Amino acid sequence: MSQFIEMFGDDTTRKSLCEICRPKQWPTIQTKDFTEDGYLVYGANGVIGHYKEYNHKYPTILMACRGASCGAINVSEPESYITGNAMCLDDLSNEVCFEFLVHFLTYYDYKTIITGGAQPQITITSLQKIEIPIPPKKEQEKFVAIARQADKSEFGGFKSQFIEEFGGSKSIKPLSDFIDVSFPGEWGQEDKNGDGVKVIRTTNFTNIGKLDLTDVVTRDIDAAKVEKKKLKKGDILLERSGGTNDNPVGRVVYFDEEGTFLFNNFTQLLRCKEGVNPTFLFYSLFNYYWMNKRAIRGMGNKTTGIQNLKMDKYWQIPIADVPIECQEEFESIYNQADKSEKCCEIRLAG
Repeated sequence: MSQFIEMFGDDTTRKSLCEICRPKQWPTIQTKDFTEDGYLVYGANGVIGHYKEYNHKYPTILMACRGASCGAINVSEPESYITGNAMCLDDLSNEVCFEFLVHFLTYYDYKTIITGGAQPQITITSLQKIEIPIPPKKEQEKFVAIARQADKSEFGGFKSQFIEEFGGSKSIKPLSDFIDVSFPGEWGQEDKNGDGVKVIRTTNFTNIGKLDLTDVVTRDIDAAKVEKKKLKKGDILLERSGGTNDNPVGRVVYFDEEGTFLFNNFTQLLRCKEGVNPTFLFYSLFNYYWMNKRAIRGMGNKTTGIQNLKMDKYWQIPIADVPIECQEEFESIYNQADKSEKCCEIRLAG
């Protein structure tokens, strides 16, 4: 984003978003109408199912326009269906590169155009307030090339660091040898009084291994269960039910939050044995998932449209058996990278 500001500050010609594309919303498809196969159906946060028909032929930019994820940007596949709380930005002007607009909208601050209070929403009318910089096409393409390289470095560079340190480890043990405590979560009852406990769901998982707690439900759960199952810093949460066509069930996130949180029965807690560094183990599982999706898919089965992880297979995931000193050295590198990323976010916010 700092690169964007540097290249396209106040001197660049700007146009309203509605001048360079045509926002529109499609009718919602009910989940009962989903099919086992067919065309991909996109909602606000990505693929949510299949349908027998498609309503647009080309890749398009999707913007979440209702709820906590208002303003989130996604890109659909060609010949797919748009439904749910997503707005479709079609018929893009020749003045703007598709990827250039995607990057701009991804980092745009939508607070000024969101309305609705308790039920936030973005309307087609409010999109007219978004002004898009229109530099020459060559400058847009230059920025896209820089952004692609940055995305590649952010994930690929750290992945290569992990592989370099542990990919060739001669000693391997199954995941089960590293875990001290593991159990599924609780869902409890409806929180009628508003004093329930916060419960993390798979909707709070992100694909970068962190939790998004902007929309956390509260539930009425027995105090003894809360005390027994509440999360501790360094716990790893595993998605044991869920998944999509693009991302099979089995994502992991790292818990590093203050306060009392539980997790629902679609997730499973993984707590390390003494002498195992939780950051090292988390990234071992995170890295395995994104590099071995075929193997992960083989660990799941599907019932009523939901993928369920077969834990007996998951426990056999190979983990490098390396000294705690090596694990802690990796944690230091990981934390430094995370710290640098947060410092950059603070500078941009300022």
